[in-house]
Amino acid sequence: MDNVALFVDVQNIYYTTRQIHKCNFDYNQFWRLATEGRNVVKAVAYAIERGDTKQREFQNILRGIGFEVKLKPFIQRADGSAKGDWDVGITIDAMEYAELADTIVFATGDGDFDILANKLRIDKNKTVEVYGVAELTAASLINAASKYTPIQGDLLLR
Repeated sequence: MDNVALFVDVQNIYYTTRQIHKCNFDYNQFWRLATEGRNVVKAVAYAIERGDTKQREFQNILRGIGFEVKLKPFIQRADGSAKGDWDVGITIDAMEYAELADTIVFATGDGDFDILANKLRIDKNKTVEVYGVAELTAASLINAASKYTPIQGDLLLR
């Protein structure tokens, strides 16, 4: 049985899905598709902690599905911009858990992960799958993946 590790960039998936499809991502369906016939060795959803009740409920839903939820505080800069990405954390975890997995699944459209996807696929001989909103997923990330699945249809909550 194939061992799989899943890494979800929650902010990227939330905003890209809302922008293009005007609805939410179906994490249950994603879990079913990404894990079917596979042994899950790690599943992490990376999110930003804003401290509101609705967000905590969502994080509990993710935990109920099977994800470990890692949180980073929301940082509002003096100029009004915000900071809160998990790129380094996702990269470190993916490299660490790649030793246990045959397939690495990323849910993100962030082109910053193309180098990581290539490294895992070429140097570590891993299958790399990417789920992202087609219109907002970097071509470099799609090209670096072994398999790309656009977020549409059954992956959307309507």
